[in-house]
Amino acid sequence: MAGRVEGKVALITGGASGIGRGCAERLATEGALAIVTDVQDEKGAETVAAIIKAGGKAEYFHHDVTDEAAWASVIAQVKASFARLDVLVNNAGIGIGGSILDMTLEDWRRQTAVNLDGVFLGVKHSLPLMRASGDGGSIINMSSVAGLKGSAMLAGYCATKGGVRLFTKAVAMECATAKDGVRVNSVHPGLIETPIWLTVGQAVNPLSNAPPDLDAMSALAVPLGVKGWPEDIANGVLWLSSDESRYVTGQELVIDGGLTVR
Repeated sequence: MAGRVEGKVALITGGASGIGRGCAERLATEGALAIVTDVQDEKGAETVAAIIKAGGKAEYFHHDVTDEAAWASVIAQVKASFARLDVLVNNAGIGIGGSILDMTLEDWRRQTAVNLDGVFLGVKHSLPLMRASGDGGSIINMSSVAGLKGSAMLAGYCATKGGVRLFTKAVAMECATAKDGVRVNSVHPGLIETPIWLTVGQAVNPLSNAPPDLDAMSALAVPLGVKGWPEDIANGVLWLSSDESRYVTGQELVIDGGLTVR
């Protein structure tokens, strides 16, 4: 089925690499205009160039999701250029692992600023433009399996992703009460091959400076026995972005190969 999000305008934060890039590429393939935002300007430009080369439509904006003024500016640019916003994928996130005894308050606040404050600011500033179109919309907040269950050495990360999970449900109920047609859901990836493992790897395997072996980890922990890829998450995001999920809001889409079931 082609054109599942044809004509929609989708903003994807942290869209320069990993899951964010996968989502931007998938949405563009199905007809959306993908607005990629990130602080990694070179990678962001590469992502947009790849989408355009493949026949899709995309724009890139430099964007620090922890900066409220930056959010206001990006949404103002979207409004001026495209007059609408149909999909918001709050994907930008970082992972800082380690013992809670060693984590600094600075790191705690930095991780919270990106992973939780960034999601709050995205919803706050995007929702009015979504509502203005009169056609509703879809807000997709990227959480994690770490937002569903605790993980040793990832307490700070779990706190932010758990916060995203319940924030999503509360906003979903607020939008439903307003009858604005905006659906709000969270996505919970499992062991996915993304750059975030470069920063949380030390927490997973403190005896090694190398990134964790996701293939080995998946073989042991994931019922399906394999790791996931960004496109696995992007396919779920595509469904939540499309009208196929018109009756879905306040829900958790877990894409983890069965990890949280075991």
